[in-house]
Amino acid sequence: MKIMKDNEMALVKEILAKLGASKEDQELVAEATLDADLKGFTSHGLGRFPQYLTSIKANTINLKDNITIEKETPAMALINGNCGFGQAVSYKAMQIAIKKAKEVGIACVGVHNSNHFGVTGFYSDLALRENCIGIVIANTDPAIAPLGGKEALIGTNPIALGIPSDSYITVDMATSITARGKIIESKRKGLDLPDGWALDKDGNPTNDPEAALEGSILPFGGFKGYALSLLIEILTGPLVQAGYGRGVTGTASPDKDCTKGDLYIVIDPSKFGDFDEFKANTEDFISQVRETGESVAIPGDLEVKRIAEAEANGVAIDENLYNQLKGICDKLDIDIDSYVEE
Repeated sequence: MKIMKDNEMALVKEILAKLGASKEDQELVAEATLDADLKGFTSHGLGRFPQYLTSIKANTINLKDNITIEKETPAMALINGNCGFGQAVSYKAMQIAIKKAKEVGIACVGVHNSNHFGVTGFYSDLALRENCIGIVIANTDPAIAPLGGKEALIGTNPIALGIPSDSYITVDMATSITARGKIIESKRKGLDLPDGWALDKDGNPTNDPEAALEGSILPFGGFKGYALSLLIEILTGPLVQAGYGRGVTGTASPDKDCTKGDLYIVIDPSKFGDFDEFKANTEDFISQVRETGESVAIPGDLEVKRIAEAEANGVAIDENLYNQLKGICDKLDIDIDSYVEE
């Protein structure tokens, strides 16, 4: 079973419209959901979408769609998302960061009191479209145990970084060995986890997704991933007046208030010198990288390939996800079968 690009956008918007979301929120949530699925991050696309509906029902997502700028200078801002859709809050935060970077060269915008926003790279891509470098980091519900410890205390804490050029140069990754959403998706599909992904609550290696969710996910790269995740926790927790450590809820527990934080950093390369020269030198370097071997890829190549395939063939929907979405649609008097196809 699958759903085509335009139908996915239309389905998400119709569901949100029935629930009372604004047209702007409908559009932004649908765009971010589709972006995740097209890039192959299906754990953060339609597979994650039912979580947002749980949050709406629990009143942990505010449908009134408002943000408050609590602190501001020419190069920074601190935003209170007022429990709005994470996608809408994050879009607005990145737009503010882009505008400031265009004016002063570099900008940093912190966010607290928001919600799960989908894939991190959707927001760094916004900077690329304005010929800027985009960096986005966030924290999440605890998932990683400190090295040598058993208790999950640090989030999977994603980072996305994009460089504007003719090539699509971007990385979007969790600082855990895999995103928590991938484990949730494996549980939904009844799949075992690969070796080396997770520990159970007693600190023992496990291939069981449920045991992993009760235990902890390993950081990527051993101490290096652990250190990066820990530092992101500080930059998106204490720095932006958001939750941290045991105080982070809402990204994996949608019926609880979301207390995570985000940080959006934008750099305008044109403030360092001629932008076209920067882009030409970047492309020259990318060419050098590709020349080192026939199978060499750069960060972003896989997403470009996946997007082309998904736009042509649609996004796959497993039986359990279809049943989840059908249950939602039936309650809202929406015919899901008019959107999906075999």
